[in-house]
Amino acid sequence: MEALNIKVVELADFVAGPYCGKLLSDFGADVIKIERPGVGDRSRQAGPFKDDVPNPEASGTFLYLNTNKRSVTLDIEDEDDREILLGLLRDADVFIEDSMPGELARLGLGYEDLRRLNPRLVVTSITPFGQTGPYRDYKAHHLNLYHASGQGYLLPMWAVDLNVPPCQGPGYLGYFDGGMAAATATLAALFARDAGGRGQHVDISVQHAMMNQERSQLRRFFDDGVSPNRTGKGRLLESLVECKDGEFAVVILSSQQQWEGLWRAMGKPEWGMQPPFDTQKGRSDNYHALRLKLAEWARTVTQDELFHSVQREGSAAAPILTAEGVFGFEQYRARGHFVSIEHPVAGTLEYVRQPTRLPNVELPPLRPAPLLGQHNDDVLAGLVPSRTRAG
Repeated sequence: MEALNIKVVELADFVAGPYCGKLLSDFGADVIKIERPGVGDRSRQAGPFKDDVPNPEASGTFLYLNTNKRSVTLDIEDEDDREILLGLLRDADVFIEDSMPGELARLGLGYEDLRRLNPRLVVTSITPFGQTGPYRDYKAHHLNLYHASGQGYLLPMWAVDLNVPPCQGPGYLGYFDGGMAAATATLAALFARDAGGRGQHVDISVQHAMMNQERSQLRRFFDDGVSPNRTGKGRLLESLVECKDGEFAVVILSSQQQWEGLWRAMGKPEWGMQPPFDTQKGRSDNYHALRLKLAEWARTVTQDELFHSVQREGSAAAPILTAEGVFGFEQYRARGHFVSIEHPVAGTLEYVRQPTRLPNVELPPLRPAPLLGQHNDDVLAGLVPSRTRAG
């Protein structure tokens, strides 16, 4: 079975759109990335940079998000370049774009224009709030969207200090949610097209994608009309604890069976079978006191000892791995989850591979993220035979 065999044109930058393109390219799609001449994707300026030396060809964010793609430079405000873009889209399968609603239509590149050009084209539009609704024209940063999705209200959940005000998720987590939702919807649209349908317009709201990832706590409001309590009381009683080696772990007490397993792992302390901790309701109503008890015990064992002792008793716990712990984790290494890729400017770096393993599919070898305009000649030769384009 061959890898994904589709042509994708990506007119998007930073994280959400490029991550959608990356997911497709890593499965074998030919992703042609359109970048602004002389400037490129703004993630090229974002870093982090190796040795903290800024270089648009060596941004860690850009390098990760654009593996296996080809870079072409076009200025879509230029009429000639728009014609070249239309030439690329004439036989494309997918067009990923992240312009604000109506912006491409102003240039003759709206969905209705492209549908007439190529009825089989799937156009995936990724915007902060979607193509419709009162917020459709609002721009937003990750900070705005994270809190607009409701997820910020729920953080911190496992923090040692639960009085910390609501906070934003780390990095560009919400943008990755939007990119993943876009890739999933794009593949669904391609399946529908190839099953006898036609191309369509996929409308992705990053805000909605982020909210959709929170399926437990926000849903409680829809279920019973009660706003979830972000301090932990009355929840599933997850508790973040610090171990004696300075590492962290989470223990989960969502059932009587899990509590009993944890109690045995702790050495069967007498307080665990006495009121108020002898019932699920008592533990929930006295969650703060319970957290103190758990924290006291955790400081007597290492992270590894805590995890394996709780695991042996059939209860639930999870070590909180540091970045160093993740990259050294033997399970990742055994599955080949990290791979080295050589880049002409950034050098050889280790990258995270996609998590899927398909025994009957031969995926293409990983190629480094492209230099700005690196593939102008290869991609545009047939469209602009009279000139050589540079980035």
